[in-house]
Order: sequence, then structure tokens, then C-alpha cells
Amino acid sequence: MTTEPLSFPRQHARTQRFTLGAPRAFTVAPDGSRVVFLRSASGTDRVHQLWVLDTEDGAEHLAADPAALLSGAGEELPPEERARRERSREGGAGIVGYATDAAVELASFALSGRLFTAELRAGTARELPAAGPVIDPRPSPDGRHVAYVARGALRVVGAEGEDDRALLEPESEGVSYGLAEFVAAEEMSRSRGFWWAPDSERLLVARVDDTPVQRWWIADPAHPGRAPQPVAYPAAGTDNAEVRLFVLGLDGVRTEVAWDRAGYPYLARVHWSAAGAPLILVQARDQRSQLILAVDPHTGATRMVHADEDPTWLELFPGVPCWSPSGQLVRIADEGGARVLAVGERPLTGPQLHVRAVLDVSADDVLVSAGAGARAAEPEIGEVHVYRVNELGMERVSQEPGVHSAVRAGGVTVLVSAVPDRPGSRAQVLREGKPVVTLASYAESPNFSPRVTLVEGGARKIPCAVLMPTDYPRETDGPRLPVLMDPYGGPHGQRVLAAHNPHLTSQWFADQGFAVVVADGRGTPGRSPAWEKAVRDELADVVLQDQVDALHALAEEFPLDLDRVAIRGWSFGGYLAALGALRRPDVFHAAVVGAPVTDLRLYDTHYQERYLGLPAEQPEVYRHNSLIDDAGLVDAAEGPHRPMMIIHGLADDNVVVAHSLRLSSALLAAGRPHEVLPLSGVTHMTPQETVAENLLRLQLDFLRRSLKLA
Repeated sequence: MTTEPLSFPRQHARTQRFTLGAPRAFTVAPDGSRVVFLRSASGTDRVHQLWVLDTEDGAEHLAADPAALLSGAGEELPPEERARRERSREGGAGIVGYATDAAVELASFALSGRLFTAELRAGTARELPAAGPVIDPRPSPDGRHVAYVARGALRVVGAEGEDDRALLEPESEGVSYGLAEFVAAEEMSRSRGFWWAPDSERLLVARVDDTPVQRWWIADPAHPGRAPQPVAYPAAGTDNAEVRLFVLGLDGVRTEVAWDRAGYPYLARVHWSAAGAPLILVQARDQRSQLILAVDPHTGATRMVHADEDPTWLELFPGVPCWSPSGQLVRIADEGGARVLAVGERPLTGPQLHVRAVLDVSADDVLVSAGAGARAAEPEIGEVHVYRVNELGMERVSQEPGVHSAVRAGGVTVLVSAVPDRPGSRAQVLREGKPVVTLASYAESPNFSPRVTLVEGGARKIPCAVLMPTDYPRETDGPRLPVLMDPYGGPHGQRVLAAHNPHLTSQWFADQGFAVVVADGRGTPGRSPAWEKAVRDELADVVLQDQVDALHALAEEFPLDLDRVAIRGWSFGGYLAALGALRRPDVFHAAVVGAPVTDLRLYDTHYQERYLGLPAEQPEVYRHNSLIDDAGLVDAAEGPHRPMMIIHGLADDNVVVAHSLRLSSALLAAGRPHEVLPLSGVTHMTPQETVAENLLRLQLDFLRRSLKLA
């Protein structure tokens, strides 16, 4: 008896986009002897286990298995943990995050709101008694204590399970200690709310009071007997949570960190290492000025180490600010039209690199993630590489064209590489730059490979990926194909990548008879500061125009039928798809609009105000860039009404379903054809296997009907 191979939509959903079974979340011991990582047991197993690799002999051993620790019981997530996973778009189960002591001897993690530790050399794990539900447990650097959050309190327990106690408890409803507020986790990439001192005697702890934040209510219409869930959501122009920071001793003595919180309300970054005083980066609400401050942990006083200003906005970067081992400030800055690495007062890179993140800082060099800059010799479309940088110059660690990242310590580097001609990603362990071992991956491979061409389109050289059907003739002129634009096309969402798996869904659509185009226009990351910041106040016009320009430029090189063009997208891509159907019906003939932001006043402060300012100060800017206003459709061009399929998860607490409902109401009032597909119980992610699979099939059916394809 033969078994039919799984369809791509089912395999794609079941494997969580072919990520399950792949090693991830690496930590390298400071002596380079061990690499700790997470991995599930197969390409369809959602439950991640904690593993340790011995870099001397290449042997792996299991340090913690959730199934054994929970005695086979299913995992039950507390609401705070569900929220953390939603913010980080985590769809896995089991051990999805962990923290270690400084020596990488002890790890801690939470399962079902319970506290566990693992001795990484011995490979033994156990539960510690703790007041739950436990959120974000983190060992002290010396491994003697574990701090964690439970019911808004910052607690600490001995590593042997003794003396569990609260160090800070919330004084009132709406107050929490040790957790990141919504906009920090969603928009600033700061998921943490407490940080250990290097000496393990104190912590820096964030206090969040979300009392000022307006409450929204997320209901489940499929279960009318359930009460709506309140969500503190700081929409553009409304009050944010109040965030303060304290130095907290293990004896319970606390000292507030003082800075101009009125002028700089956003606590965006916190760094505390043995190389210097604690560092914090605080940002003005308009994100056009920010301060890097050093904290005196004895008094809470701060002194300015560096100040930045930008007339458009200041970006936040992973890994910085921090101290080098010699006590110099390490930061990433936009200077001279380039995004550069600076150590002390000196930029160490120039316009040949576009620096994205600092990965590690040693006495000899800084390890960074970077792409080709505006003045690079070659464009390197969609490539991201790892570089070693110091005052003598720079050296590229990753060699083959692709998308690379790294973790490093003790002379050992874990280089994670995704390349165009190989499925998935490969995690290679290097010692002094030489390959030692490749970590085993159990991720499944798709049944096909993308047929992708990376090109630059139009006068602005917009990075594009073009995907043709697998069986389309290569050497002869074939028929012109209906076109599917498949963008994200906005801030923080690069889609044109020199890697295999990011293009799988696009290739599946191509194999249904489309020429698929993915274009990363202005506003998307990876090109230059000016490229990203071109969308300020003109978000809708700029991103839409670049999709149109890319399409028309590529039609001169590829067999694109411009009389049959559809566009699909999710989140910002859904917004962009709706823009295309409404404002450029002369170009786009149908749109799949997934989880779109339609009324930009309903999206969060830190994101929306960065691009459009405050709604009260720039109401016309918000009106013009939104898809709708209170009177109905805005700026919709005269001409044909193009069909739209609007898809939205009813449990989405990031882009709430009100966005799609308001769009549908406006379309109905204007007599415009559209379909609405509500997803019961689905958030901004769609991890449910059957939902994710059927969404692709329903989109395909809609596109065929709308473009009148056979």
C-alpha cells in the first residue's frame, strides 16, 4: 500500500513552514566547550527539547525533555506566556525559550507555568518549587539563584529550590514587575523586563503600569457565552504604559533609576555587563531623539554617554548599545547616509556595509550581521552576511551567497546559513574559523525547490524575486502568465532573500500557473537608511508606487500579462494589497487582503507614530494613509471596482479584527465587491494546521475566479 505524498499546503502547515526539527536558539559556553540549543524530535513535532553539543567530540546529549518532565501531560500555558509567544510569533511548544548562567552550566525554563532547571553537563533536569505561573525564569550569572515573574511579581528562588520569595510585588491592579510592556515586546524587540548584575547580587527590574492605557475587548463570537478578554492596547495618539526602572538587591532594597521619563518615556534597551556600568537606551515618543545613559547602581543616578537625533526617526538595533571589554561604547548609527558600526567615537565601517546587528563583542573584534551597503561593489540582492570588524578592517565569516547569522563565545562560532540551492538552514560549528561539526537537523524538505530569479527592478533598482512555474519553458518564449504580486513591502519585513525556504509559498502559487513577483520597495529593511525612511508621512503612496514600478519594469524582462494582475499579503502586506485594489485598479485586478491595518489610528503608538507622527497633530496624514475614514473609503481612484478577499483572525490582539470589519463596512457602503473570511480562534499568526493549509487553497480559488482563469 502506497501513501500519497502530502500536498504542499498541508506539509507547509504541518512543519510550521519547514522549521520544526531544525536546531535553533544557540548559546555557546564561554570556554567554547559546549553549545546549547533547542530542537524538536522531527520535522512535524512541535515540542522542542533542550540539547547540548560537546564541541570536542561532536556528541549531542539531551538535557531536558518536556514529555518526561510533564509526565506526558499536555502543556497548559498561562495567559502571560501566551501573550509573550504571540509577541514573538512563536508557534512551537515545549521548551521554546531558556536562559543560562554565565558559565553555561545551568539552564532554566518554564513549562505549563512551572519552573525547571537543567544541569547542562550532566544532562539532568528537575522541577523547582515556585509560586506560579512562572514566566521568563533566568539564572543568576553565578548559577546560585533563579529569578522569575509570577502574577506580576519579581521573585527569586535558590538554584536548589530553597527560599522562594517575592522581591517586588505589584502595588495595584495594572502594575507588573519584570515583564515587557506591549509596545516593547511587539515593536522594540525587547521581550525582557529584568536583567541580572554581573556579580549576581542585584537586578535591574522594569516596573510597568498600564493603568493609563485604554482597554480594548477581544471577544470570541464563536463562543458567545465567554466573556470578552480585556487588552491594554496603546493605539496611536493614546497613552502608553508608564515604565520605570529599579535597581533591586537580593535583600529587597530597591533604588529607582532616574532619567527624564517625560522627555524619554520609552525604555528601549538595557545592558549590564562586567565591562562597565549598566547602560540604558531611552527614546523620545516621536523617536527622533534618544539617549544612551550609564546607571550608577548604588544611587540610581544616570549620566549621558551618547545622544542621537534624527529628523525622521531613530532605528533600534539588536545587540546594542553595549560596552566593549575595554570599556568603549559599541553602537550602530546612521551616519553619512550609511548604517555603520561605531566603537567609541569612531565608525569602523562605511557605506560598503549596511550593518544590521551586533552579534558579539570581544577584545579583538566585533561580530556583526550586515548586508551590502549603498556603495558596495556588487548589489548582493537578498544576502545577509556575518563579518568580523576591528580597527584594522573587516573580514567576512560567511562565504557562500545566502542569509547568515551567528552566535559566538570562547573561540567557537555557530554559523547559521540559509542559501538558495539548499532547503532549510544549516548550523555549522566553527572553532577559530574552521568547521568542527554540523548540528543535526530533522527538518523536512519540501517536494520542490523554488525557481527564483533575484533582480533589481526599475530606476530605483528595487530588489525583486521573480518565480515562474517549474514547468515553464526556459529556452523559448512561452505565453504571458497572469501575475501575482506577493509582497510584505513595508518596515521590518524583508521578503526578497537569497535563500531557499522563504520563496516556497510563492513557488507553489507559481506552479498553479502564475508568474509571482515579490518586491521589496522603499520602507523595507536592508538597503540604506534613506531607503527605509522614505515612507515618513507618505507610507501609502511610496510603498504602492514601488510595487507598480517594479511590476512594470519586470514586464519588460519577463512574460507578465499586465491585464491579469493580482496582489496578496498579510499584515502590512494585507494593507498594501488593499491599497493596490482600491487606489490602483488600473494595475491590480484582484487582492487577497490578510489581517490588514486599515485605519492607522487603530495601530500601536511606537510603530504608527514613527512613520506618521501623532494623529492629533497630523490628522490629514493619517486620513490619507489609511484605507478608510469615518466617512467611508478614502482616496479610492475612480474606475473599476476590483474584488477583494479579506481574511482576519478574530482573536488577533495585534491587528484587531475591527480593521477588517471597518473596511468591509466601507466597501459595502460603496457597493464594492468583496468577500470576508473570519477565522475563529486565530490570532495574528495562523499556526493551526488545517487553517493554514486551507487558507492557501481558498486564496488560490479566489484568485482563479477573480482573474477568470480556467
